[in-house]
Amino acid sequence: MNQEQLNRMQHDKGFIAALDQSGGSTPKALKAYGIDESAYHGDDEMFTRVHEMRTRIIKSPSFDKNQILAAILFENTMDRQIDGLFTADFLWTKKGIIPILKVDKGLAEEKDGVQLMKPIPGLDALLDRAKERHIFGTKMRSVIKQANPAGIRAIIDQQFEVGMQIVRKGFVPILEPEVDIHCPDKEKAEEIMLGAIKEHLAKLPPDAKIMFKVTIPTVDNLYEEIMKDPHVVRVVALSGGYTQDDANEKLARNHGLIASFSRALAQELRVSQSDAEFDAVLKKAVDSIYRASIT
Repeated sequence: MNQEQLNRMQHDKGFIAALDQSGGSTPKALKAYGIDESAYHGDDEMFTRVHEMRTRIIKSPSFDKNQILAAILFENTMDRQIDGLFTADFLWTKKGIIPILKVDKGLAEEKDGVQLMKPIPGLDALLDRAKERHIFGTKMRSVIKQANPAGIRAIIDQQFEVGMQIVRKGFVPILEPEVDIHCPDKEKAEEIMLGAIKEHLAKLPPDAKIMFKVTIPTVDNLYEEIMKDPHVVRVVALSGGYTQDDANEKLARNHGLIASFSRALAQELRVSQSDAEFDAVLKKAVDSIYRASIT
């Protein structure tokens, strides 16, 4: 674990840019950017287009370490290069931005009101490669759709179990138990989840460092208590389908909670924009998300 990166993640102001749409969500991300499915053939061309989009974001002057602490990548992006450097090295050495890797393989079918992560075969081998690529931490997502205590406990158990496998490899994992913003009893689900998280935190070995990525809670400052836990480096929030304005407004009410937005960051970016237009639009998004993150 890079101590300089750990200190930055723990103490510096800013937010995390989530650039990790993969597989199923990539065509949607490209379409929003203005690249239709007819513009590429097969996965390889699709991932090349999306890497071009991400490269443009990362190289933009507005994508700056003074406001952005870290960027979440997915495996394909980690293995590609920007200006002759692997993406993680470009981020850290040229931009001062911490590289994080999405490691999950998507969601299982819904059961007990939740979607667990699918198994992650070859995780150790992926983490070994991530170490070679100078990745700081990881991210993995599961989703809670109902306030079902058994389902929520299963989610938190799985997140911590895989999280500790990642800790043992020398990374800081981001555990992401997303509560669906359309969950009919969202407040109750978040309360149950917080209880399960606190139980697990109490059992962690002293030197384990983890992060959480959560839906912006219904009750403001719900996660304040776990932010103070010595194991917790940072608690960050996903935009979860809220628009940029909504997400920022809700986030600003939660002190210490910082953004880790993907769609809300890139929603106005288009392939047809000139570099100056693109940078101006990105700057507006970055500025607004940063302001909401430093409350």
